[in-house]
Amino acid sequence: MQFNLNECMINEKEPIKNALLKLEKNSLGIVMCHDDNRKTVGVLTDGDIRRGFLVGFDLESTVSSCTNSQFISATKETSREQLIKILDGHIKYIPILDDTGALISIVSKDHLPLDKEKSIYIRARAPVRMSFGGGGSDLTHYFKNKVGAVINTAISIYSHATMRVRDDTKIIITSYDLNATLTADDLESALSQEGPFGLIQSILKAVKPECGFELLLESDFPIGSGLGGSAAISTVVLGCFNMLRKDRWSQHEIAEIAFQAERLHFGVSGGWQDQYATVFGGFNFIEFHKGENIVSPLRINPDTVLELEESLILCDTGLDHSSGAIHQDQKETMSSEVVQDMVSANVQLSYLIRNNLLKGDFNKFGECLNKTWELKRNFSKKISNDHLDSIYAGAIENGAVGGKLLGAGGGGFFIFYVSPFKKHKLVSYLQSKKLTCKSFRFEPDGLKTWTSRFNADI
Repeated sequence: MQFNLNECMINEKEPIKNALLKLEKNSLGIVMCHDDNRKTVGVLTDGDIRRGFLVGFDLESTVSSCTNSQFISATKETSREQLIKILDGHIKYIPILDDTGALISIVSKDHLPLDKEKSIYIRARAPVRMSFGGGGSDLTHYFKNKVGAVINTAISIYSHATMRVRDDTKIIITSYDLNATLTADDLESALSQEGPFGLIQSILKAVKPECGFELLLESDFPIGSGLGGSAAISTVVLGCFNMLRKDRWSQHEIAEIAFQAERLHFGVSGGWQDQYATVFGGFNFIEFHKGENIVSPLRINPDTVLELEESLILCDTGLDHSSGAIHQDQKETMSSEVVQDMVSANVQLSYLIRNNLLKGDFNKFGECLNKTWELKRNFSKKISNDHLDSIYAGAIENGAVGGKLLGAGGGGFFIFYVSPFKKHKLVSYLQSKKLTCKSFRFEPDGLKTWTSRFNADI
């Protein structure tokens, strides 16, 4: 029910007969009385008028003679919860007043409008991955003839995205990782610009958004970390766009679009596991076939997960790498039967690592990591070098059971498995080499997206 405010208001100097006409017209049984400055000073009901007549007032008496100045009101800042609580009592109508006390609306049990939709922004977060075994077998040129298999997990190091839709076609993308901003009047202009935003432009090419937007990107990891960071970045951008869709992409579809953008449009060689790891999260055993990829979540004992978190050391070598160049070189060497046999052996190790994790056999898990690294470092001459070999050899000498370089190789992060009684010795060695050990936890969830309302100060 909408209220005609003119029929609900009366000047306190007017005669009571005018108030009765308004009471009859508005059918509310109440009018709001105001002074010459439009400030609401009281309310008047049928009952107030009858009581006034009983004490001698008549139709020509002023409204002020019968006005009830003790009334309940609210302001536009009053919450719906408070209004509902007032109406849940004996109050039928609540006048809403502005800062000057003027009437701006009336609410009742039958007229309590919902708040208008507020502007929102979209947020997304996706974890990077830690791979344990099977690397190299997730490359399309390998599993088109054989079966690939990898085992990995998501960890609590993330890429973050924040997006808000604009009312025009303008596109503004700011990357704090690149310390750069792309500004364009429309999608075509955004795609045609040269600069460091090639990966994001490849995503835009795949998605083809029809609206303008502002996008902020920031990551917890350095570029070239070997943690599958580019897949995490692609995923959070896709996660934001997915929130704009009525028909949402599935996890598999997001991973496939991320692969399409990075590998086909951007032209960076690489495997498939990064995209699945960041989208799905948790521990996964992923098999790659020519016809389909199968992601199988692993139900690992919580105690095993906690023990791994305490016994795995994530060590930053301080060297970045070009995964695309390494994968391209590996693609060329994959024609060698020797390299193919080593990748196949790495696939078999991924099955053993899976079994070791499910059984909680940590020492065998560490030994398998060592075998995985010995195989992987021979896939391509670009994967390791004397400096990286020295770090690894020193880690083994100082207590590590096994480990491997994450990602394509050439730099980024090592992981080492070490028993609790030798952990301090290993960490001390790595720190003596000016290497940084980064803390982490396993992340059971993959891509997360949500919306939030704009605050007044945004």
